[in-house]
Amino acid sequence: MKRKLIAVTACATGIAHTYMAEKALRKAAKEMDVLIKVETQGATGIGNRLTEKDVQIGEAVIFATDTKVRDSERFDGKKILDINVSDPIKDAKKVIKDALALADK
Repeated sequence: MKRKLIAVTACATGIAHTYMAEKALRKAAKEMDVLIKVETQGATGIGNRLTEKDVQIGEAVIFATDTKVRDSERFDGKKILDINVSDPIKDAKKVIKDALALADK
């Protein structure tokens, strides 16, 4: 059975890093055979918003952010890996491995 993660990416200005982190997470997850849905919280608002069902099936949540996550109460009770938005850009596979390890605790 495929592993399932969800993520939120957001940087202070909400332009480049938000989307670079999203792209890096998607690419690494695909290579690792992990399902991931990434919500972006950028200058143009919330993109690819995570639904209640997404939140329920996600084994862990990755917050790759340098700013406050909007509507963060949606994730109450979930295991959250809170990292800098630059971390997935540097090594997205490590971020995914860390999130999966957190989910297994």
